[in-house]
Amino acid sequence: MDTLNDYLAFVVAILVFLAIPGPGNLALLTSTAKGGVRGGLAATLGVIAGDQVLMWSAVAGLSAVLLTTPWLYVWVQWSGAAYLAWLGWRMIRAQPGDAPVLQLQAGHYFRQALVITLLNPKAIVFYLAFFPLFVRQDHPHIQLVFVIMAVTIAVLTFLYGLVVTLLAHRFSTRMRENTRLTLWLNRVAGVLMLGFGLRLALSR
Repeated sequence: MDTLNDYLAFVVAILVFLAIPGPGNLALLTSTAKGGVRGGLAATLGVIAGDQVLMWSAVAGLSAVLLTTPWLYVWVQWSGAAYLAWLGWRMIRAQPGDAPVLQLQAGHYFRQALVITLLNPKAIVFYLAFFPLFVRQDHPHIQLVFVIMAVTIAVLTFLYGLVVTLLAHRFSTRMRENTRLTLWLNRVAGVLMLGFGLRLALSR
């Protein structure tokens, strides 16, 4: 990034990607519905941690390893798909009074969101393809630029997660007493999670 316009374009791109529906967003909403603001923020921190691991892994060349080692890429891809499908199936089968699919301790929300984020090989490859749009390989301060990008991603993700958590908490508080509606929303979330897992399994 050589100019302010480059940085602003990077910020806009990150915001657009954050808003795209996916398992991370669904995990954030589900965590908030089950664990309130604390659960939602814990899930947000899990997503941030996962993104940072993927980002620096891409910088270190892990994405190139995945692309040149098909069996490893497929293994990570199917592991992520199986995990999402397992969560989705549990959500669909859940009944009123059952233990929550996502545990109520904030630490579990963090780990759940972290695992969902990490078990997506396409995210690592995405980061490697994304950075060259904003950074020249011969940039004299390329490491500093990567640090700025990493901090920007973390801050924007936290602010996005905070807004989504507060809005989701306000909505979930109003409908929490409606057991039937809660049950069906949980099943819809489960179907979506299964769909994300299937999409990841079939993607190339």
